Amino acid sequence: MDIKILGSGCSRCKKTYETVKYVVEEDKLEATVEYVTDIVKILDYNILSLPAVVIDGKVVMNGQVPSIGQVRQLLEAEAKIKDVSKK
Repeated sequence: MDIKILGSGCSRCKKTYETVKYVVEEDKLEATVEYVTDIVKILDYNILSLPAVVIDGKVVMNGQVPSIGQVRQLLEAEAKIKDVSKK
């Protein structure tokens, strides 16, 4: 799983990155987590508010700082979609 946190470097964006990274490490998930601050790359995702969470190229959340529980739900939902598409 490839996870990108799109942000400007503000405290909300950094908190989102830290929360996602924590969940990935705590749950021992096979995922890479990248913090993207390059505005040109962020504009490629066509979002209007930051921070944003992108999983495997799909924007799954933007404009809010997710809780640990929300991050777990997002990652579980994306993992299930991957499993279904493999069948």
